[in-house]
Amino acid sequence: MTSSSDRAGAVDDVGLARSYEIRTYGCQMNVHDSERLSGLLEEAGYVRAPGGSDGEADVVVFNTCAVRENADNKLYGNLGRLASVKASRPGMQIAVGGCLAQKDRDTIVGKAPWVDVVFGTHNIGRLPVLLERARVQEEAQVEIAESLEAFPSTLPTRRESAYAAWVSISVGCNNTCTFCIVPALRGKEKDRRPGDILAEVEALVAEGVSEITLLGQNVNAYGSDIGDREAFGKLLRACGAVEGLERVRFTSPHPRDFTDDVIAAMAETPNVMPQLHMPLQSGSDTVLKAMRRSYRQERFLGIIEKVRAAIPHAAISTDIIVGFPGESEEDFEQTLHTVREARFANAFTFQYSKRPGTPAATMEGQIPKEVVQERYMRLVALQEEISWEENKKQVGRTLDVMVAEGEGRKDGATRRLSGRAPDNRLVHFTQPGQEVRPGDVVTVEITYAAPHHLLAEGAALAVRRTRAGDAWERRRAEAAKPAGVMLGLPAVGVPAPLPAAAVPGCGRD
Repeated sequence: MTSSSDRAGAVDDVGLARSYEIRTYGCQMNVHDSERLSGLLEEAGYVRAPGGSDGEADVVVFNTCAVRENADNKLYGNLGRLASVKASRPGMQIAVGGCLAQKDRDTIVGKAPWVDVVFGTHNIGRLPVLLERARVQEEAQVEIAESLEAFPSTLPTRRESAYAAWVSISVGCNNTCTFCIVPALRGKEKDRRPGDILAEVEALVAEGVSEITLLGQNVNAYGSDIGDREAFGKLLRACGAVEGLERVRFTSPHPRDFTDDVIAAMAETPNVMPQLHMPLQSGSDTVLKAMRRSYRQERFLGIIEKVRAAIPHAAISTDIIVGFPGESEEDFEQTLHTVREARFANAFTFQYSKRPGTPAATMEGQIPKEVVQERYMRLVALQEEISWEENKKQVGRTLDVMVAEGEGRKDGATRRLSGRAPDNRLVHFTQPGQEVRPGDVVTVEITYAAPHHLLAEGAALAVRRTRAGDAWERRRAEAAKPAGVMLGLPAVGVPAPLPAAAVPGCGRD
């Protein structure tokens, strides 16, 4: 509940609601956290700044990532650019949250003394209170909790999409991968009760949402905290019983916890989509051991084989790190071999870079940058070839595409629309003769394939108007109301589709 004192800081000197802007970096977990931060601020009386405000909002919030290379440099560069803006605008506030704030709690205000609030991953619900306290006391507020104060799902939310939504089923991670700092920043895994998850799913569907993505740092380990090793498969099946829920996805699983009952649940539950993002990281058993990954190449390829046997049209994507300390040319060749065998539809590829605070950062055998770069280019070239070959197999297929907004950058010029196939491949298609809204479903025949998208150049075979499209239309009507209700048209579209803008599971699961 928001107090009257919290709301006081959401109004400027002439009684107008103060505006906010949130800048999000990193994985889907951060994207979802930002939806919670928006909900908290709007409940406290703030209004969202129009798109493209670029620092002109009264409150600018950075939701940071500690996994990406040079994350701290990017943060301080952005903070530096806002320093002069804030100096010229009395009352403007800047807040820094997320994983980097959790890690660098003691240094952010020292390096950027114009920051008003620093909060961590465990206490995002405190943001409105901290902003008000900083305003009243006229000094920076730094508050970092060491453990989760409230499961994020209990917080108010301003969802970015009217028809597709994240549903967090767990937070934290129990793994100890040597390249990853996320467990130290997000804490040990904590699972939500299945009933609470399904209640949220049902409420979202009642609002018009037709696609949900189950979200967790290690999503298929769900159940370890509540003592049920088959809980994730049961949850997938339960989602299949929710009337009106058309598409279910999840990210990101870990090979260690990927069991046969989950594969069966995927294959036997019609609304669970034929798509899987399964982080490989390396194809070398030696490197996987050094990474402290609890599987080996044979186990990984065995999972892929089982999934394809049960779900023949499944599109499988992955994460791969090139140049991990000690990686030899032979080790790298094992990664290339695994990629050839697995035939991923898409891969998020990373050049290894040190992350302070991780065991890998101090390991011997750090690989020279030029060697890492050369291997990276070979891997990308191989995966591009495979992605194109796999996409060509889609030509001639008839697919139901859920229409999205913002997926096709050239849609306006080409008179096309864009959306996602059931397996999450991006499809551009010719505009039908009738009105089509984001969330509606268009049936098309694929006529051309590129490495990263499919094209349907003929006329649509069918158009199905959906409750999800109705929800999008209602959202647009709300956005068009006079200022004071909501400012600007909210961004809409599937939440960080896979593979797309946001990297699954911090790209490090």
